[in-house]
Amino acid sequence: MVLTELTTSGFFKLRHYRMIDQLDVYVNGRHAAHMKREIRLMFEPDASHVPADARFTITELAEQFGITTRTIRYYEDEGMISPERQGQNRIYCKRDYARLRWILRGKRTGFSLSEIREMLDLYDLGDGRERQREVTLSHCRAKLQALKEQRADIDFLIEELEHFCVMLNHKVNSRQPVG
Repeated sequence: MVLTELTTSGFFKLRHYRMIDQLDVYVNGRHAAHMKREIRLMFEPDASHVPADARFTITELAEQFGITTRTIRYYEDEGMISPERQGQNRIYCKRDYARLRWILRGKRTGFSLSEIREMLDLYDLGDGRERQREVTLSHCRAKLQALKEQRADIDFLIEELEHFCVMLNHKVNSRQPVG
């Protein structure tokens, strides 16, 4: 369930309740389509509740995922989702919904579009998604290792800068007044 309330700062506070956990997210009500990354919803709707015969317009998908219709059209142009056409209208099915969810999670966790495309394309192998899971796990482990290495580098730099600041602070504070 999602509840909203307007805050004094002009942001909508979205409360997402799912079983036991709760997630509070602040969203700029006037510019919802162009929200800063820091205030975007940190979850995407789960596809398990979507009926197999569900149909969505591009606007409905954009609203559900908190993205622009232009973003959805971009992923369509990249061949990552493929809606049906009814005249000029795009009609998205549960498969498109699930793929869009996968794309957004992949982008949020730092994967490139080519990596995401590779993982998505493995879904259709007909092996019960076994190969897709193996490749995704491999990509996730590599990404995790790279992030851990970056964190170690950052921790080292922080330590160096803290040491440097202590040394400089000591020199600044040890000056004798002239006179």
